[in-house]
Amino acid sequence: MTRNAIVDALGVLKAGRIVDLTHLVHPGIQRFGPFPAMRIEPSYTVAESGFHVEQVSFVTQYGTHVDAPEHFVEGRRTLERIELEELMLPLFVLHFEDKVAADPEFIVHVDDIRRWEAEHGEIPAESFVAFSSGWYHRMEGGDMNNFDADGVAHSPGLGLDALKYLFEERGVMAVGHETLDTDGSADVRARGFLDCEKYVLESDHYQVEVMANLDKLPSTGGVIFVGLPKFDKFPGFPACAWAVVPNED
Repeated sequence: MTRNAIVDALGVLKAGRIVDLTHLVHPGIQRFGPFPAMRIEPSYTVAESGFHVEQVSFVTQYGTHVDAPEHFVEGRRTLERIELEELMLPLFVLHFEDKVAADPEFIVHVDDIRRWEAEHGEIPAESFVAFSSGWYHRMEGGDMNNFDADGVAHSPGLGLDALKYLFEERGVMAVGHETLDTDGSADVRARGFLDCEKYVLESDHYQVEVMANLDKLPSTGGVIFVGLPKFDKFPGFPACAWAVVPNED
């Protein structure tokens, strides 16, 4: 590939519609139950020090973030071992917002994906598959857990059979979703653990959790980019993810 071809490809991407898939990170953002909120310590200011620097403390799985395999499986790949080629992928979006609106505990199963493929085509290998539930709208002023009066969560998720189909039969590279967990709340109650999330990471794949704006994307025809810092041996970290999709006519 020539230098001009690469520059031309960038021009094609910039001519597309760029969609931010990342939540704004701040101390009040909703997070997984036991995790503490971000803390911001007294900072250096331009007025006092001549420069502005913030000192912050937060868990690695905070806001829109990547889970590396080691997050659930000791000895597996940590953040810095995710290859750059894995962070820019063809993007396929499973739009099930209507099903989630009708049933907040909707779980994506393999038959749902097969019906999606019958309409949109087979999901190719080495791609990124995102579950669009509309759940991200709950991040500001809503309830991401959707607790009932008894404190029981009711949220959607990706089923184990669907994930096995995507990774073992379709050979996808990574998955993402808008909820705090991969597993739907009904599966967590039934199994007592986040078995679906463990499966993804145990299979040596990464995932992006707590995504935003997936409902603004087409089902096919886009690409995703996931920006990550390179911390040594971290199990994950907040990410900046964005998609480039064709302009709407």
